[in-house]
Amino acid sequence: MHIPVLASEALAALAMRADGTYVDGTFGRGGHSRAMLARLGPQGRLIALDRDPQAASAAAEIADARFSFFQLRFSQLSQVVGERVHGMLFDLGVSSPQLDDPLRGFSFRTDAPLDMRMDPGAGPTAAQWLAAAPEEEIREVIRHYGEERFAKQIAAATVAARRGQPIVRTRQLADLVAKAVRTREPGQDPATRTFQALRIHVNRELEEVSLMLPQAVSRLADGGRLALISFHSLEDRIVKRFMQSLARPEVPRGLPLRASEMPQPVLKLVGRAVRPSQEEIRSNPRARSATLRVAERTAAAYNPDNRIEPGARWRN
Repeated sequence: MHIPVLASEALAALAMRADGTYVDGTFGRGGHSRAMLARLGPQGRLIALDRDPQAASAAAEIADARFSFFQLRFSQLSQVVGERVHGMLFDLGVSSPQLDDPLRGFSFRTDAPLDMRMDPGAGPTAAQWLAAAPEEEIREVIRHYGEERFAKQIAAATVAARRGQPIVRTRQLADLVAKAVRTREPGQDPATRTFQALRIHVNRELEEVSLMLPQAVSRLADGGRLALISFHSLEDRIVKRFMQSLARPEVPRGLPLRASEMPQPVLKLVGRAVRPSQEEIRSNPRARSATLRVAERTAAAYNPDNRIEPGARWRN
């Protein structure tokens, strides 16, 4: 069963109004959506998105006229959210059901096809990418997306191994990485960082976040709130920098202004980053790396052009 992380904290941060319109940009198995619907009145509305067809199946079980689901990536937010809404919640990264289903190929703990796609009908699998990518590209993906210091050795071992036979199973890759990684932090499997890196790359996860953020802010009503839960430093860095950049007023360099003359920033940061309590971590160990950040939309005009570089691969 999927247990939503930081659910009560995220919903409290949204400060939901009963008649508001809200977005759950990462439906998963519907834990956050059901909690949001419980707080909405008869006039409220919830729009949910997820690229995973299994999430679409779970969403079909919610028979509620206030609820709409779209099987889309959250970077396609603007295709279904045209109005200004009162709040948005995004629970980034892979979900527990995806990790726990061996056939999805996300986990090194079971032997399964090396897939890793959040939408199994879109794009190449991790196995297909590993079969064709140059050694240098494999090294850079593992180094930057996995923050793996043995990326060079893993990439070389991968290219050498695929000359003999294709790497098509999770156990194949995990065993290969274990031989290439000389040391690892206590309690962490040698393959952890490599699997994270391939998953992020195959699903374009960081690009998705970068593309979604400006769309989300531009579709928030004045006073509407944006809540984002991230699970690793690369995602959180993008979210943090984006929010901070819009929480500072835009002033041409060198222009002398009094404090009273400063323009209003687009976002107002709401509190500090929130992390799960020890009690939540004990009941759900996967919550341990989660970080919740919240910002509130002001009445300032917002032009998303040049605010963030969605396609920057290594500079995030």
